[in-house]
Amino acid sequence: MQKLSEEIGIDIYPIVGIGSAPFRGNLRPQTVESVAKEYPGAHTFTVQSAFKYDNPPEEVREAIRKLQERKTGSPQEIDEERCLEIIRKYFQEYQKQIIELAPVINKVARHVPSRRKRKLHIGLFGYSRSIGGITLPRAIAFTAALYSIGLPPEILGLNALNEDDMQFIREVYVNFEDDLRDSLRYFNPDTGFLPQGLEARVRDFPADFQPDEEHKEITDYIAGSLKENKTEGLGEYALRAANLRKFLG
Repeated sequence: MQKLSEEIGIDIYPIVGIGSAPFRGNLRPQTVESVAKEYPGAHTFTVQSAFKYDNPPEEVREAIRKLQERKTGSPQEIDEERCLEIIRKYFQEYQKQIIELAPVINKVARHVPSRRKRKLHIGLFGYSRSIGGITLPRAIAFTAALYSIGLPPEILGLNALNEDDMQFIREVYVNFEDDLRDSLRYFNPDTGFLPQGLEARVRDFPADFQPDEEHKEITDYIAGSLKENKTEGLGEYALRAANLRKFLG
């Protein structure tokens, strides 16, 4: 859009819409400055309800003021071919792990409290999604199910990338390690659901992340119940974990 704007001589004002969860962009009152650095070419940032209602009013007002007063900059130049190469590698491993996790995702998703009723749009990674011939739940239940078993979706597939790939990502994804650190608060390595191959990569994650012990206890309980095939009350525990995170999925 920046190149098009320069070519035609007309200003274009990009809008970026992101949520408060790390998986959805990590835009919270506490992160507005870092998110603005991630998207210097964006002119407008939309805020979701959690931004307003899960934080003190004064913090929200101050964060909105910062967003309104910032100057739109130029987008970061990136190597598109290198990005596409990494996406291809990552996608293959991510897809493989999702297929492996599909049975437990679907089992937990049935107990995730519904927050919105929508007409389903069928298709890959739409609201009702299928991958490798396996049907998966819509986005919020899908994401909530993974967090509920202590597997933040942010970490899946990362083992497909070598150190050169990771270094490139750190350069073009400004907040990569901060977002990863925020999501790792809800990581539980002890549930038995960590896909094979991810274990080595987990050891390379930022060493200073602080796990949420209360969230870990809940995911321990959910994992234990699933292994014993006891699903009664699972929705209540999934909701308790979501309350700690301040988002469902």
